Amino acid sequence: MPQRPLPRAESDALVHDATAGMDRLLEIMARLRAPDGCQWDIEQTFATIANYTLEEAHEVVDAIEREAWDELKGELGDLLLQSVFHAKIAEEQGLFGFDDIVASISQKMVDRHPHIFTEDQADLTAEEQAVAWERMKAAERAAKKETRTLDGVAVALPALTRAVKLQKRAARVGFDWPTTHEVIDKIVEEARELEEARSTKTPEDVAEEFGDLLFVMANLARHLDVDPETALRAANAKFTRRFNRIEDWLAEQGRKPADSDLAEMDALWDRAKAEDKDRSLSRRPA
Repeated sequence: MPQRPLPRAESDALVHDATAGMDRLLEIMARLRAPDGCQWDIEQTFATIANYTLEEAHEVVDAIEREAWDELKGELGDLLLQSVFHAKIAEEQGLFGFDDIVASISQKMVDRHPHIFTEDQADLTAEEQAVAWERMKAAERAAKKETRTLDGVAVALPALTRAVKLQKRAARVGFDWPTTHEVIDKIVEEARELEEARSTKTPEDVAEEFGDLLFVMANLARHLDVDPETALRAANAKFTRRFNRIEDWLAEQGRKPADSDLAEMDALWDRAKAEDKDRSLSRRPA
């Protein structure tokens, strides 16, 4: 239920109380959204801050992958603020409040872990827990009136992540290649179709064939138990690291990549690649 606004004096005291924790953050948001608050914050809606929420989640992941723990604290705070922001907007519209969010996730965690919080299921094996988990997820989907196999897979997920989730759902009902080799054969087929589309079809057809190839690549990642988003982020980081080395070596000569040519940069790329390999070998235990 929406909370009654505090008197201004109490609100001021809470806003400036550095030890007030979550209550302080909630009151800060209430002040920002008040009629005499920050105009930008007042104007925001669920839709206008949705991209900020996604961006903050990505920045949390980025800090974790870089092991930047001091930054992680700040990024988690930014992500928490997004939850508080959405909760405040919902409260103003009479939908729900922050306490409702906390109560909902708390109950969900209890419901999803009966082997921890329910005595009669405390001795379940890992396989039995997995069966119980799927049963609970099915019940949740039914409660949301999600009757189709692929219902409930969020459209706003990163495309590769959503592809894997869709494929996992389909695999649960038997719609899947039995072996990894068949997935690889399909990749070869899709690559051939893409090559044919380049010379015989429209740009829209080429884009469609490229999408088909990416979708099957995501399926290969699933079969190999590889998260494609994580793998691609790692590849991006590797490319960035190696290209930066090329720029560094050229800069030592007072030059830029535009002053070089492909043959020279290819040779420098191989040098950076060899350095990466040597660095990797040096980290392995003797």
